Amino acid sequence: MRIKLSKEQRLAENREYLKNVNVRAFLQAIADAEGGGYDFKYGAVKGKRTDPWRFTDYSTHPGPGYGGITTAAGMYQINKATWQDHGERRMGITDFTPETQDLIAVSMLRGLGVIDKIMGGDIEAGVSQASRQWAALPMGRHQASRHNQPYVKFERFEATYIAAGGTTK
Repeated sequence: MRIKLSKEQRLAENREYLKNVNVRAFLQAIADAEGGGYDFKYGAVKGKRTDPWRFTDYSTHPGPGYGGITTAAGMYQINKATWQDHGERRMGITDFTPETQDLIAVSMLRGLGVIDKIMGGDIEAGVSQASRQWAALPMGRHQASRHNQPYVKFERFEATYIAAGGTTK
């Protein structure tokens, strides 16, 4: 039986999940793999200060990036449809601030059913499911990405996770 949470309850729970060191470390590893920054549209380049694919208005999702094809943006390359679903519809959030991006990423992990595994340090199970959403992630140890694009190897993901303070089971 599933209990429908109010937007306020979901938002409060997601804020609690963000306090967990393993969740924060997992998000950092996703961000590293995706190559994002909180102010990045698709196509932004790390270290390039005058990059036209960066944004400064966090009041809403920034929209399409390089080439105008994808709306992937922010630290976790969240597209506009995902922002609307996880931000607006599930939590009542209408901005795209760094905190909102973190909360949406947590909501996405919850939707994939892996937040408890991540909190418990089972990052292999976490990566396996998270790779369905984030194209730059491998499916697991010694496995490729589900998507036809560059991805980080599991060992790099794990090293980033551990460097960010994450623990494994």
